[in-house]
Formats: sequence, structure tokens, C-alpha cells
Amino acid sequence: MTHAAAADSERAGASGADRSVNRPAALYEGNCPCLSGEQYVHCCGRFHRGDAEAATAEQLMRSRYSAFVVRDAGYLLRTWHPDTRPAEMEFDAGMQWRRLDILSTSRGGPLDSEGVVEFAAHYRHEGERAVQRETSRFVRVGGRWYYLSGVVSG
Repeated sequence: MTHAAAADSERAGASGADRSVNRPAALYEGNCPCLSGEQYVHCCGRFHRGDAEAATAEQLMRSRYSAFVVRDAGYLLRTWHPDTRPAEMEFDAGMQWRRLDILSTSRGGPLDSEGVVEFAAHYRHEGERAVQRETSRFVRVGGRWYYLSGVVSG
């Protein structure tokens, strides 16, 4: 799920567009979609609610993936760098994000100002299974991580 490509895919949902935009984080229960093994409320949910900030680029990547799963457009927009952020987001009702695999990371630690995360996001769209592979770039501004851009491969 390249964030950019996922956003394009979500915006391009056309007939299946879900304009409700957000499912409040409080309504999502169970294990976190980022596959950390923690409960959502104690994992990515705390970022989505604004109770905490991601300390690393990978943590932001995982929380953004989870935001796609729970359809939290507000969080996705807040964590997207203003230079590359779209004006709004819509979600494709036919898109179901299933699993996130982090393939590699470069930099992106608590003391870095830039980071790269390569990942594979598994999904189903209108019954068809697929995988989106992306290398995402993140920047840290004022102590806060932002998604900057991504390149989809394969």
C-alpha cells in the first residue's frame, strides 16, 4: 500500500467510495492491524487518538497502515508532509487491507531526520487478492515524523 498509491486507489474508488471518511478509533477492537501483537488501543490507536507520537519512521509507517485499515483519514492527513499531502481522502469500500510486512528500514530512528521503510501490504479488492510493495520516505520535522513520498514496485 504505497501511501500515495493507496490514497490514489482509495480516492479512485468511484462507485465504491466511502465518504464517511473515518471510523472512530474507539470503535476498533482487538489486535492491532499493524501485526505488532498488541491490542489496537495500546498500539496504533494511541497515535490515531493523538495520545502519542510515533518515535520512528517504521512506527509511523505501521500506524499509517493501521489508519488505512480503520479508515482514519484525519490521521493519515495529519501525518502526511504538507508539501505532498492531498487536500482530502476518500476510501474505497471494496478495499480490505489484510497484512503488513516490513521488508527493510534505513535510518528513521528517534535521532534521525530522514528514514526509508520498504514494505508489502496485502489486500483484497472486490474479492481479488494482491500485494502492494512500496519504498516510503519519511522526514522528521520539529521532532515529529511525516510521510513524504513513496515509490511502488512490483
